[in-house]
Amino acid sequence: MTITTPPLGGSLDTLPPAFAPDHVAELAARHWGLTGALSPLTSERDQNHRLTGPQGSFVVKIANLAEGHGVQRMQNRALRHIAARDAGLPVPRVVAAVAGQDDVILPEGHLMRVLTWLDGTPLHAAPQSAAQSVALAAMLARLTRALEGFSDPAADHILQWDIKNAAQLSVLLDDIADDRARELCADVLERFAGRVAPKLAAMPWQVVHSDMNPHNVLVDPAEPARIAGILDFGDMVRTPRICDLAVAAAYRIDRANPLGSLTAFAAAYHAVNPLNAAELSVYFDLVAARMVTTIAIASWRAAKYPENAAYILRNFPSARSGLESLASLRVEEVDAALTRACPMPAPTP
Repeated sequence: MTITTPPLGGSLDTLPPAFAPDHVAELAARHWGLTGALSPLTSERDQNHRLTGPQGSFVVKIANLAEGHGVQRMQNRALRHIAARDAGLPVPRVVAAVAGQDDVILPEGHLMRVLTWLDGTPLHAAPQSAAQSVALAAMLARLTRALEGFSDPAADHILQWDIKNAAQLSVLLDDIADDRARELCADVLERFAGRVAPKLAAMPWQVVHSDMNPHNVLVDPAEPARIAGILDFGDMVRTPRICDLAVAAAYRIDRANPLGSLTAFAAAYHAVNPLNAAELSVYFDLVAARMVTTIAIASWRAAKYPENAAYILRNFPSARSGLESLASLRVEEVDAALTRACPMPAPTP
């Protein structure tokens, strides 16, 4: 297996920070006035802890140096923008430091910030249902609408998880040890280059969440079809809007009914935040491209960082089986089903 150096963006090619918990606690007390017990949270790029104490529960985040302060500050500004546009959306709130600013630059150069903690059961650990998929798609549509009009100098940063960059994944195919998965990924990337990439520039673009995977969504433990929280805005980026929907849909494909689940998810989103015909024409291929992104990047990073492989590979099995199920569908039948499920508004006379 080769371990190449792909164009992933710097923070994907580096390990998370590793501050001692006692030091993190001291920093939280000094800069935010927050005290309590710390417990580590898994993260691909940053160092995160839950802090629970007399003032409540919070997420303390220390950013990867390679990502740059601008990206982290964009996330804070976006969360404030969302709260102002749709206060009912269950997203974390930014907690200002005692001096009034939203972040602190540590002597080592890392940016530190604090968000409110959201309660709920992680979606990946909850019972799944069609009603839950509808609720998730509708919630994502609300979030995307809340982010309309948000702009930031850091929004155009390069992140390989952004599926508009899927063509660059070809350099990682040799790192996929599973022969069938590698074959499926190569087929998707060939179709992406010919069918999708030429259309993307003309799509509606905006800043989006871009990572609505089952580890970034919370549901009500008493009512698993109710979305209780949306987490981890670390992959926010300006990209074609349809990419955001495709990312979320990639994790909601019913292997027994791939066409029905694919179209139902799009229809639930379309009912809240209508898509146009051009977006629908690339939706299927972008869902597949997200699965390829998961497989390719996870394979490369797990080989490079075996100590974090369990976390890195957590979504690999579902992505592989998802690609198998999508491979059974014909593009023509998908296009026809989406046209029926997501009717375009009648033209204005």
